[in-house]
Amino acid sequence: MTLLISDPEVAAALDAPTTVEAMRHALRAAYEGRLVAPPRAAAPLGAGRMVLTAGHLTGQWYGYRSYDTFGHPGAEQVVVLHDGRTGAVRAVAVGEELGSRRTGGLGGVAVDTLARPDATTLGVIGSGGQAWTQVWAAAAVRPLREVTVFSRSAARRTAFADRVRAELGIPARAVDTARAAVHDRDVVVLATTSPTPVLDAADLTPGTHVNAVGFKQRDRTEFGPDLLDAAAVLVTDSPAQAGAYVPPMLAAEAPYASRLRDLGAVLAGTAPGRTAADQISVFCSVGLAGTEVFLLDQLVRTLAPVVPS
Repeated sequence: MTLLISDPEVAAALDAPTTVEAMRHALRAAYEGRLVAPPRAAAPLGAGRMVLTAGHLTGQWYGYRSYDTFGHPGAEQVVVLHDGRTGAVRAVAVGEELGSRRTGGLGGVAVDTLARPDATTLGVIGSGGQAWTQVWAAAAVRPLREVTVFSRSAARRTAFADRVRAELGIPARAVDTARAAVHDRDVVVLATTSPTPVLDAADLTPGTHVNAVGFKQRDRTEFGPDLLDAAAVLVTDSPAQAGAYVPPMLAAEAPYASRLRDLGAVLAGTAPGRTAADQISVFCSVGLAGTEVFLLDQLVRTLAPVVPS
């Protein structure tokens, strides 16, 4: 029987530790060649386009996520999970929650792998859904004692801080500038829709780890070359996707491309991560293909015992 899964079911069944652990396994599987994860594909459709990311966990399942760029306020994503042995559709997830949690989970793995072990403070620029799941996942891998948040809307950043306190039980406060949000923070999250830099790397404290989730291409980027210049450790979740952007991703161009490491390789111990407490590390999140399907498979395994056959 094909399971049809909606956002409330995803939110109820996928907590942060489960999501982070699933993404850790996905990254290792991709690095080891067990998860086939090509760069995303797009089909131009006049006023917009359909975008597809696909993955195949060898011998187990294959599937895809699709979404559009038509700009409809209520547009939903679809994630489809096929049985790798029979081709049957095991599950379909409709909505935003699975993709958002997957991105947060990848960020959580990056924080756990690259941030200092004693990291306890987090600053976030952005107050949308992607910013939320980054904090949600980071709180699962580090004992956060304070979160600071800045975004252009005072009301939204205040609401974000309120949510962190209410749902995560972490002291949080909204601040008036990006500098105030990131100053003296152990972990920084950039999760905006800004096409121009929102961060001055000079405002970061030595030893900070940065998760960058928003735009990061040559002609539109939420951070500038100064952040890449400051980074002693530069990592992405999908080198293949990083190299496939048009226009190119800043970190995949010279002089940075030779320093860009695979997070899966760092997890496997074949590439170095942080080697000193005062290093700045940067994770460029590009969305490893197949990870939404990987997470949907995890969700199906969680729900299957309570779903009638």
